[in-house]
Amino acid sequence: MKYLVRIIDNVLKDHLAAFGAVLLEGPKWCGKTTSAEQVAKSVIKLQDPDKREEYLSTASIKPSLLLSGPVPKLIDEWQDAPVLWDAIRTMVDKRGKPGQFILTGSNSVDKSSIVHSGTGRISRIQMLPMSLWESSESNGRISLCSLFDDKNADIDGITSALTIEDMIFAACRGGWPASLQLKNHDSKLLVARNYVDALCKEDITRIDGVQRNAKTARKILWSYARNISTIAKKTSMLADITESEDISLSQPTFDDYLSALEKLFVIQDIDGWCPAIRSKTVIRSMPKRCFVDPSIAVACLNLSPSILREQLKTFGFIFEQMCIRDLRAYSQERKGILSYYRDRYGLEADGVLHLEDGKYALLEFKLGSNAIEEGARHLTELAALVKQKNATEPQVPLREPDLLLVITGGNMAYTRQDGVKVIPLGCLKP
Repeated sequence: MKYLVRIIDNVLKDHLAAFGAVLLEGPKWCGKTTSAEQVAKSVIKLQDPDKREEYLSTASIKPSLLLSGPVPKLIDEWQDAPVLWDAIRTMVDKRGKPGQFILTGSNSVDKSSIVHSGTGRISRIQMLPMSLWESSESNGRISLCSLFDDKNADIDGITSALTIEDMIFAACRGGWPASLQLKNHDSKLLVARNYVDALCKEDITRIDGVQRNAKTARKILWSYARNISTIAKKTSMLADITESEDISLSQPTFDDYLSALEKLFVIQDIDGWCPAIRSKTVIRSMPKRCFVDPSIAVACLNLSPSILREQLKTFGFIFEQMCIRDLRAYSQERKGILSYYRDRYGLEADGVLHLEDGKYALLEFKLGSNAIEEGARHLTELAALVKQKNATEPQVPLREPDLLLVITGGNMAYTRQDGVKVIPLGCLKP
């Protein structure tokens, strides 16, 4: 089976060159183990049924015995034996060299299970499901990072071959590597549905041993999916869930389920960007509801490509999720952080992408060309407010946006007269 190059590959190599160990986290089935195996020189898989008991027994008696062998050594699903964390930290100190270990895991570990944080010894990086560029569906003719370095780069006339139908199918299938290996279209769509089934029936309890109800978990995911790409309040979602007579759920229990889903890297909300652009403005800071992959929302709502082709308004919210997933991936090497902006006057930006060097882009996600004008207007108004604020309050300047981008489901890229760049999602790469 041919290995599909991932964006995380270079990030992993950079961190191995700088730290004694690297923890590669992310949702299950996103390809963590396969990517880590490309650079690992030896491997232990703690969930190997033939060796699991032997490994766990050794870990409880003398964990250092599991750390011998050529490096980098991959310890897959390390959270099954949390004692290994402190053993690895100790071994990293003893050896005093970078690139000793790679740990992979699909859920967070209770911090009480480990003694030391591993700061300075163990670096953490997160892997995402595959972007359209990684799955070879985006042609990658426009580099997001290159745009930040040269905002005057000529993009006019660059086109994407992806149709709306193509993007609908890609969103329904998701960025799960296993689905790309399948030839039958219907089979590809089953992967995300099976992911959600396993999540509700097994993973949400297995993560910390707390018994949780599969039906309740599915209902919570359903409500979350109904509210993706919005800033819905938890109280609204809870009311949505308990409207049915057969489910009774308190706020603390609801929060417990959400915490478990976050630990499993299923829910990944984005926060509001709260700059002081104009005085006495109430800025919405409630998280925008997001999944790590758009296919989770599709599966939770029991949608299909044929249904979404007739419900493009609904697909618009799912398209935004796909944009967020891909932009997170494309900006990972530059330590990108995504947020959104919305104030009480109705001014908004669907996304704000900050890089580690301080540069940032204001973003709008618009599926169809008829909404591009509105999106561009939001971006230019927000950029003008930042400029005006700096003119009137020069003592506390706010950096002006480096890019104004409308990411679209259309086919052609171009730069508008107002400086806003319109770019098809099917043209982007890191």
